Amino acid sequence: MKTKPLFIVMSAPSGCGKTTLIDMLLQEYHDLVYSVSCTTRAPRGEEEDGIDYHFKSKKRFEELIGEDAFIEYANVHGNYYGTLKQPIAEVLAEGNSMMLDIDVQGAAKVREYVRSLPNTDPMKIGYVDIFINPPSMEELRARLEGRGTDSRESVERRLRNAESEMARAGEYMFQVTNDDLGMCFKRLCDLVDALSGRM
Repeated sequence: MKTKPLFIVMSAPSGCGKTTLIDMLLQEYHDLVYSVSCTTRAPRGEEEDGIDYHFKSKKRFEELIGEDAFIEYANVHGNYYGTLKQPIAEVLAEGNSMMLDIDVQGAAKVREYVRSLPNTDPMKIGYVDIFINPPSMEELRARLEGRGTDSRESVERRLRNAESEMARAGEYMFQVTNDDLGMCFKRLCDLVDALSGRM
């Protein structure tokens, strides 16, 4: 059965379960490929080049910027992060779908880039962006505090960021609320099935 290759961009405030949902989707759909970002920051802990990130020198990253190789990039706390165009184009050309996990600012840049493409471009044809909402700010606070990994200041900062991100949720084609992990996953699968023509 021939399905339409999708270029899925997903964003969510910290603590909304996006990483878990993406892992579940990658296990469910064998034609779905996770987009590995480039960064100039040093690897942390067990991180591996090409799996967690493509680690680049600042010089090489800036050369790639000059070559217009990125669909989006940003400088965060003195390190560059970016998404290369070529791997996405290659995955879609093979008939597979690409999943991009990115923040609201990055998603806006990707959206702008995709809009500028010709209507025949596979990236534009398969483009879909999804925002994952928490059930409520109270629930998000409970989840962040429950993780026990963040200081009080860090939790407050994440909640402030979440509010400003949720204020931009309307820019996305679809919004899904993660009130129950299983239900949220089913909604995402229904979306992917419908958009890729699996229904």
